[in-house]
Amino acid sequence: MTQRHEPARPTTTAPDARPTARDDGPHPPLAAPRPLAERRVWPRTFHDRLTAPLPGLKAFARFAREGAVRPGPEGLAGIPDLPYAPGPVPDVDARTLAVTWAGHASWVVRIGGLTVLTDPVWSRRILGTPARVTPVGVAWEALPRVDAVVISHNHYDHLDAPTLRRLPRDTPVFAPAGLGRWFRRRRFTRVTELDWWEASELGGVRFDFVPAHHWSKRTLTDTCRSLWGGWVLTAPDGRRVHFAGDTGYGHWFSRIGRRYPGIDLTLMPIGAYDPRWWLADVHCDPEEAVRAAQDLGARHMAPMHWGTFVLSAEPVLEPLTRVRAAWEAAGLPRDRLWDLPIGGSRLLEPG
Repeated sequence: MTQRHEPARPTTTAPDARPTARDDGPHPPLAAPRPLAERRVWPRTFHDRLTAPLPGLKAFARFAREGAVRPGPEGLAGIPDLPYAPGPVPDVDARTLAVTWAGHASWVVRIGGLTVLTDPVWSRRILGTPARVTPVGVAWEALPRVDAVVISHNHYDHLDAPTLRRLPRDTPVFAPAGLGRWFRRRRFTRVTELDWWEASELGGVRFDFVPAHHWSKRTLTDTCRSLWGGWVLTAPDGRRVHFAGDTGYGHWFSRIGRRYPGIDLTLMPIGAYDPRWWLADVHCDPEEAVRAAQDLGARHMAPMHWGTFVLSAEPVLEPLTRVRAAWEAAGLPRDRLWDLPIGGSRLLEPG
């Protein structure tokens, strides 16, 4: 994928966020946390943050001729073998970091005594996509009290209105720049919008919004009107979880790793990548996901964004087999690949 630097950033953004010709040296100190639920004015568009241009008419014409959006019968035959092992969300104390995969990009993250949901999608169907092929791994009624929600971007498989309506309207929400109005229209009262490299704090846990190689769109007229990205959650004891959201592979991973050293776990997308010519700019394939985890310097990687919704043409089980092979080929310790079943949990004990 062609890499290029962003044009000059709008004045509403963090002052140290603009890449320089060489971004290899030490970064300035992390930005001071911004106030929770701060009302802000954002640019009308975030097109300047795109890593690569969005598909044009020629790409759509090619897709109409040869593109496949779903796997064939052989690729779908693996659906009964998709790993699904629902279990209870583990009881933990404030010193234990734990994650439970509910499916797709939805995680229950226990960090610093908080319970945080990432991109919560508990619906059976989302707009424009067949029904989920594996059930949700954690029953909504079995969730601990939700202390916060983080959203990576506004695509329907990451921002699900029916699921979010289940939450109390005073639930703290951390959202990309420009997406706050969507939540406020739905009467959420504690919405914190952040630009790349900005942060806020809740209960001693720091929430940093970081770049991703993706885009945003929810209606016919709102392309790139809100930002997209991932999150770095830092516990009071310094342990870190990176939630990549939805992203292609590229230069941002190494920059995130340098800026946030010591990432203990990255939650990394590995699916929805075929056909490659169509999706390479916005979705990692399994080999790129492993490379991204290495760029981040993450100690552990937990794959996600596969095995839940059939969004593209690769066989449904292929992401898992390929990520395991790529992890082994990279010479990484097997126990640091947390290839969980949907509903599975892992704990990272202190120390």
